[in-house]
Amino acid sequence: MSLVRTRIAPSPTGDPHLGTAYVALFNRCFARRRGGSFILRIEDTDRERSSGQSERKILDALRWLGLDWDEGPGREGGQGPYRQSERTEIYSEQIRVLLEKGDAFHCFCDENRLASLRREQMRQKLQPGYDGHCLGLPAGEVSKRLARGESHVIRLRVPREGECVFTDLLRGEIRIQWSQVDMPVLIKSDGLPTYHFANVVDDHLMEISHVIRGEEWISSVPKHALLYDALDWERPVFCHLPLLRNPDKSKLSKRRNPVSIDYYQAMGYLPEALVNYLGNMGWSMPDGEEKFSLEQMEASFDLERISLGGPIFDREKLDWLNGRYLREDLDDAEFARQFAVWAFHPELIETITPLLRQRVSRFSQVAGLGAYLLQGELDLGVEDFSHNKLAPEACSRILQFSLWALEGIPELNRDAVETRLQQLAQAMEHKIRDFLFPLFVAISGRPVSLSVYESIATLGLDLTRARLRDAVTALGGISNKQLKKLEREYRDLPRQRA
Repeated sequence: MSLVRTRIAPSPTGDPHLGTAYVALFNRCFARRRGGSFILRIEDTDRERSSGQSERKILDALRWLGLDWDEGPGREGGQGPYRQSERTEIYSEQIRVLLEKGDAFHCFCDENRLASLRREQMRQKLQPGYDGHCLGLPAGEVSKRLARGESHVIRLRVPREGECVFTDLLRGEIRIQWSQVDMPVLIKSDGLPTYHFANVVDDHLMEISHVIRGEEWISSVPKHALLYDALDWERPVFCHLPLLRNPDKSKLSKRRNPVSIDYYQAMGYLPEALVNYLGNMGWSMPDGEEKFSLEQMEASFDLERISLGGPIFDREKLDWLNGRYLREDLDDAEFARQFAVWAFHPELIETITPLLRQRVSRFSQVAGLGAYLLQGELDLGVEDFSHNKLAPEACSRILQFSLWALEGIPELNRDAVETRLQQLAQAMEHKIRDFLFPLFVAISGRPVSLSVYESIATLGLDLTRARLRDAVTALGGISNKQLKKLEREYRDLPRQRA
């Protein structure tokens, strides 16, 4: 393959993630630096979790960051369609090839057998994985069971001896024993492909030359390499980027840091600054300058300059960089214009207006009543949670349990928030008035404000999560040992139903 073609393939199952933007940025820069193309593909074969709303948010977030694509949804090219849910016939053609060659097989094992197998393997301290039970089924029996409509999946045949050898652009030669590789499902019982199968088929047919993704996918390369070889396709160049990490070196996750791009937009960061900061994650400009534009990064980008040490996502460093953009790139007039767009854009005003209109008698009251809906962090201390019935530990417990409960809501709207929190209050045996007290303080900074249910729905999960987490910290924090204890207590609560 002479033409460089890279891709980003997000799954529309949640909010747009910083990791998606990070990988998209490096793919885009690599392709543009070499006169190639950057493709966006939506991997939406998970019917239960994928949603059109999530897809729209991902696309909007990438556009906001300026990470547009050459081919993909809304920008059709010659290798579409660009949603996997629209490519099922393509996968059917390729799975037939694998079945005919004997590189894939029908598996009729039900969940009970697989669960029993896993328990036995763990008891014997063996590596869990499929044992090849259906590999030896005679073709006649397979045909009869298929004709009867028996539930089944299609798996990839994986060697049990030897090793898979492949080259990573950043790490050199990597060897993984085949005995460490499970026989993955390629086609699920609902007829849709799994990530592993669709990923390889799409990358080949879309002529992706370089697969640049996070290092968590290194262990999946043997499955993908086996598929390329079985289908007589040339393997692409593999390049696995170091994972973004928290300051304590743990993997960047929503439990420790806000990870949604929407959060950083809502907090008032400039997209140029956020892209610039992501560009500093494990990579640097030749002259060492930390502040640079997307165009400058594209002109200088070289994968060989990536450091394999886990890049630290430090929000204080992001604040410093964003401050430079505000001071150095915006004059007074442009600062005022962009602030007005951020603080008073029609969608936000329309959202908060119903909360305010019934509670004010003049416009001068609006700022004092609703300012917390436009803020980021709130300045809270343990004294703010002083309550005649709830000790600080009880407030922390309510806040942590509420965070977990809210994370379980598929769509964060006012009614869903109210239902879930009232169920939680009942399960925790608190009167709703007492239960809501620490939530009012954590969300608004005061014990009485606009409806806490509507406020949470308006702020969204990421800002709400950040405020609840900050409130727990203000109350003294929760150690890892305490957190595990709380997780057990939360699981043992009477079943909550959304």
